[in-house]
Amino acid sequence: MHILVSGATGLVGRALSRRLEADGHVVRRMVRNASPHSSEAVYWDPAKGILSPDDLAGLDTVVHLAGEPIASGRWTPERKARIRDSRVKGTQLLCERLLACKKPPATLIAASAMGYYGNRGDEVLTEDSAAGSGFLAEVCQAWEERTEAARDGGIRVVNLRIGLVLSGSGGALSKMLPPFKCGLGGTLGGGKPWMSWIHLDDLVGAIVHAIDTTTLSGPVNGVAPSPVTNKTFTKTLGAVLGRPTFLPAPTPVLRTVLGEMADEMLLASTRIKPDRLITSGYTFAFPELEGALRDLLK
Repeated sequence: MHILVSGATGLVGRALSRRLEADGHVVRRMVRNASPHSSEAVYWDPAKGILSPDDLAGLDTVVHLAGEPIASGRWTPERKARIRDSRVKGTQLLCERLLACKKPPATLIAASAMGYYGNRGDEVLTEDSAAGSGFLAEVCQAWEERTEAARDGGIRVVNLRIGLVLSGSGGALSKMLPPFKCGLGGTLGGGKPWMSWIHLDDLVGAIVHAIDTTTLSGPVNGVAPSPVTNKTFTKTLGAVLGRPTFLPAPTPVLRTVLGEMADEMLLASTRIKPDRLITSGYTFAFPELEGALRDLLK
């Protein structure tokens, strides 16, 4: 197949592109820093509305992962606008241009996030659960809504609500490791928030599964089947590293340093199950946290 990947330079995009090429697919990357009309990449600028339908011709599938990073600093009004616009406006532009093709691709795998559900305490969440409240929930709802035009135009759309991606080569885990290795790791929010995580290999596998499974559409939770509390996550990571974990991060300090981002990302509780991945036949390579961490940190 001919597959276009946006966000191809990110953690997930790089791993996915390698997997697809290894499987024999032709991968094109949609980027913002390439020369226009490059034969090796599709050039776009979502802020300026630049994306030519001619550059999208001949595609079988599009995997749309692009978006402003959300965990790289305090959320100022300007950063929040970039976070929202990069996802909402970028997705709207992409769907408009795909529908303008003479022959649109059959499938669009569009990233969303577990932030769709908001802070839900101990509630068990599936794809049928209602949306939550808060900035990230509102962004995710608007993000997914922008794919409706593609769905109405006959493209099979999968909205992949991605959880905390664990990788040995970047992402959240790499930021956690230095203090944990020094014995300074500890719980957040009293250890009570639920964390819905997924090994990078399983996320890539889930995307490939979604591409291949033509009966799968709509929201799909991209998380492992065993969410854990922050307390369990902390103890498990400490055990795998052989380090103590007795220094909790005080909630007031987190809120002072990170503001709104602390409540929406570090302290929010999301206990999510990947029902549609499981019922559609996907088999997780790393269903349990300890096995995932041992694989990544070996």
